[in-house]
Amino acid sequence: MAQLLNIDEPPRAAPKGYALFALGFRPFYLLASVFAALSIPLWALQFSGILSHPYLAGPVWHAHEMLFGFTLAIIVGFLFTAGRNWTNRPTPTGWTLGGLAALWVAARALVLTPYAVAAAVVNVAFPLAAAVALAIPFIKAGSKRNYFFIALLVLLAFAAGFIHLTQLGIIAAPAWPGLQVGLDVVLFIIAVMAGRVIPMFTNNGVPGASATRAPNVEKAALGSVLALLAADGLGLGGWPSAVIATVACVAHAWRWSLWQPWKTLRVPLVWVLHLAYLWVPIHLLLRALGEFGWVAPSLAAHALTVGAVGGLVIGMMTRTAKGHTGRRLLADRFEVACYVLVLLAAVVRVAVPLFAPAQTIHAVLCSACLWSAGFALYAIRYWPVLSRPRIDGRPG
Repeated sequence: MAQLLNIDEPPRAAPKGYALFALGFRPFYLLASVFAALSIPLWALQFSGILSHPYLAGPVWHAHEMLFGFTLAIIVGFLFTAGRNWTNRPTPTGWTLGGLAALWVAARALVLTPYAVAAAVVNVAFPLAAAVALAIPFIKAGSKRNYFFIALLVLLAFAAGFIHLTQLGIIAAPAWPGLQVGLDVVLFIIAVMAGRVIPMFTNNGVPGASATRAPNVEKAALGSVLALLAADGLGLGGWPSAVIATVACVAHAWRWSLWQPWKTLRVPLVWVLHLAYLWVPIHLLLRALGEFGWVAPSLAAHALTVGAVGGLVIGMMTRTAKGHTGRRLLADRFEVACYVLVLLAAVVRVAVPLFAPAQTIHAVLCSACLWSAGFALYAIRYWPVLSRPRIDGRPG
């Protein structure tokens, strides 16, 4: 266990003190990884019929919690951390950050209780509170290029509210439109952030990689995702969404190829991001096929959530946790194991039901175990990193 928890090379004296609320990534990375490790096996048992369902019944609970629980926690933690660098102004720390983390925990707990109204209020309040907390430094610094993140968090709050209103019977509609809009918002966020960091990390970490960005490809990639979001918001579906998704698939595959992914195979901290991003065009292709009824829509959703989101999250959680705690940007066998487990979970969850539908339940259970193991390993390995001060003595 001592070897497992010592992730800094060369060995240094363990930092003293408590720093879990020193910067946004710390509590939300830890909470999200623990939640990911526990909640997916719980859903797998519900899916297989072994356990009953909570207030948000069946797939709605699973989709809601992966979107507004796990994924939103990572987004907020990352934006609070990056936002401080972008604006050179403070983002929530200390009691404020602890209060936001407690609000997130309350939202996760309440959806498991009969208190449906309270669950709805808290789940809408969290992204709104995060948007306000992010707006303060952005507006004070005049960081206009990042204002859209505030709007996206507000849009996620509206999507969460729509879902809860359907479950409360106030809106006579299925929950799926709210979930789909939420997924599109997440897709746009990861597309923006990946476009900012993956080429940079590639060129910094792989000498001679020459990862590039083409302005027209960038516009097509991001614009097509916004068009898909608009189509889903308007409830178009069918061939219009299929056409948009196909265009987006081509644009994102082209974008990915410009980043020279084949040159990153010797650098795990980089190749994990490339492999994860490859799931974006896969998601968009499956989304287009799903609009025509040729594949199950859930395959597209899981290509995005397990493959793209899960892979990018585990890659960024290791890299940013190392960078913002003063550690060297090198992945060892434990981190590589996290990457392999999560990305393999995506392959099993998408490929097996696609090519062997009769094995879907087995695929779900196997994928859940792989995913849970990957994030449990991260939580065990990184809890001392996330809860202790930086090893270089700097704040954050």
